[in-house]
Amino acid sequence: MNRHWIAAVAVTILAMPAFAADGLPGATVRDDSAKAAAERRARFEQWCKDNPEQCREAKAKAQQRRAECKADPEKCRAELQAKGQERFKRADANGDGRLSREEAQKGMPLVARDFDRIDANKDGFVTPQELEAARKVRADARKGKGS
Repeated sequence: MNRHWIAAVAVTILAMPAFAADGLPGATVRDDSAKAAAERRARFEQWCKDNPEQCREAKAKAQQRRAECKADPEKCRAELQAKGQERFKRADANGDGRLSREEAQKGMPLVARDFDRIDANKDGFVTPQELEAARKVRADARKGKGS
């Protein structure tokens, strides 16, 4: 079993509930996020039934990572930010610093899924700034749910 696939499944469980852009025109939070989260959980539970050993390994790895991030959250944020920037750079096939819908579909499918919500200025491209605004809204929404 490919480790990247296992990690992707684990990340899917922790995946963001929605994309939106803080204070930008046309930005919204997905109202079907609860349904999408339930579907992700169901897929993961089925995968765990089908692959119990890999599931245990993925859960243990995720638990270890959470402990590491709790101990040093700034390091984890920096690592995630660097990974995100690298993924964006790889997905930006023409190197213009922004993603077209096609580039997002090929290189960042979760961005492509919510492309219209992330593209706050409706110019047909997603920029790193729009992605950061979407992440900020998502993080703020999580904080609000946990309060």
